[in-house]
Amino acid sequence: MQKLLITLGLGIAVIGVLYPYLKQIGLGQLPGDIILRGENTTFYFPVVSCIAISLLVSLLLNLLRSS
Repeated sequence: MQKLLITLGLGIAVIGVLYPYLKQIGLGQLPGDIILRGENTTFYFPVVSCIAISLLVSLLLNLLRSS
């Protein structure tokens, strides 16, 4: 359980450090991401970005597991 929590924490930290670079390449602003802007509010749900990240993580984990 401790290894899982440490790995999860390190993963979140890496994403936090890489976030400005990921934003520059357009991740989080892909076609299909939902953005609703009202007068005083904004609702943002990155559907396609979540799917893309999920696919990449799944591929990486499968590659690491098979080697």
